Amino acid sequence: MPQVLLIEDDTSVRDGMELVLRRHGYGVETAATGEEALALLAGERGAAVELAVLDLMLPGMDGFEVCRRIRARTATLPIIMLTARGDDEDIVTGLEAGADDYVVKPVTAPVLEARIRAALRRAEPAAGAGASGSAGSGAGAGRPDQGDRSEHGGLVIDRAGLTVTKHGTPVALPPTELRVLLELSAAPGRVLTREHLLASVWDHTFLGDSRLVDAAVGRLRAKIEDVPARPRYVQTVRGFGYRFGPL
Repeated sequence: MPQVLLIEDDTSVRDGMELVLRRHGYGVETAATGEEALALLAGERGAAVELAVLDLMLPGMDGFEVCRRIRARTATLPIIMLTARGDDEDIVTGLEAGADDYVVKPVTAPVLEARIRAALRRAEPAAGAGASGSAGSGAGAGRPDQGDRSEHGGLVIDRAGLTVTKHGTPVALPPTELRVLLELSAAPGRVLTREHLLASVWDHTFLGDSRLVDAAVGRLRAKIEDVPARPRYVQTVRGFGYRFGPL
């Protein structure tokens, strides 16, 4: 039974969402404030949490700061943020803070449950490895080392072990960013559209949003590029999408 942490200050919304999630087979922990959520994650109960659903508009510490603090503790916990309005600035800020996906309230049960299932699939190691299934034929643009391990400049991607190192230093990537890197690096030089990445990484065949892709790419660049503003590895092809270098 996947364990979800629901962080929502509105009692009626929180109770309704908890009921829906339990009916779909999830275990649910709840928190009404960011401070309560962070304390729960730091304790014994937090060890079992596999995903957080986080409202942005919280009393006291807001959801943006909660998201940043969760990300400072762990790169692997999927975070789906809830926003009460489709405000571009809030959505972009939340994604830049480290959220993997978002839904706008009021959210229907099927949409929320589908987003949670997709996020949990992205977090599965086997799923991450599966995203690289086509990598073997495309990895030749880098320098194949052995098996599923390839070197691109100073960046080493171990597709079997799902690890990334840069100049010998491990790079901690959340599941979404790792899957973006695996997908792009599977065929260096090939341009992948945002729509392709949404479908392959987020499982968004509908209700897709290119901001998810752009934010994940921005976070990824901050970790693997020497100068994120002048990327060597994840390059933008204006009007089309992204491709993997290096140049």
